[in-house]
Amino acid sequence: MSMSGKGDCYDNALMESFFGTLKNECVDRQSFASRAQAHQVLFEYLEVFYHWQRLHSSLGYVSPVTCEFQAY
Repeated sequence: MSMSGKGDCYDNALMESFFGTLKNECVDRQSFASRAQAHQVLFEYLEVFYHWQRLHSSLGYVSPVTCEFQAY
């Protein structure tokens, strides 16, 4: 489902990029036995890997947390 307003396709690009990355790096690589297991895997991916370890090209190849610390 589109997250942007009618006729404004650029607002949706950021979320489409994020969800594409999430699917490619996490969801499509495994199957889940339960919703609880899916919740746990997604939580670990986002809170442990994506924010703390994954290097983001838009941030100069540093993690979001490192970028926040460098800002201060």
